[in-house]
Amino acid sequence: QLQLVESGGGLVQPGGSLRLSCVASGFTLDYYDIGWFRQAPGKEREAVSCISRRSSTIKFADSVKGRVIISRDDAKSTVFLQMNALKPEDTAVYYCAAHRNLADVVDVCSISGNYEYWGQGTQITVSS
Repeated sequence: QLQLVESGGGLVQPGGSLRLSCVASGFTLDYYDIGWFRQAPGKEREAVSCISRRSSTIKFADSVKGRVIISRDDAKSTVFLQMNALKPEDTAVYYCAAHRNLADVVDVCSISGNYEYWGQGTQITVSS
């Protein structure tokens, strides 16, 4: 079975921090680009951040730039999203996704349609 499992979400005060984790099982993460996406009620899914194989490309949405750090540990099949200075508008379900990029094509990690595997999501609620 091929799975991605997110964790680390929860309720946090504005200005607080959370670290999301995405653990892959059933496949080797080395050949995959990883993306973080979010969807709030009534809104379309949007890309938050992504990280390519070997971390050769890292991207952030303008809305979170300067507030988040993405990293990966392929030996542990885990990708992290550290989120700081959280705002109420960050409230959403956050999903991680994996895109098989065997050819190591560059600059594609932000294309949501490329992702074959998706996690179940973890809820972040930012409220006072």
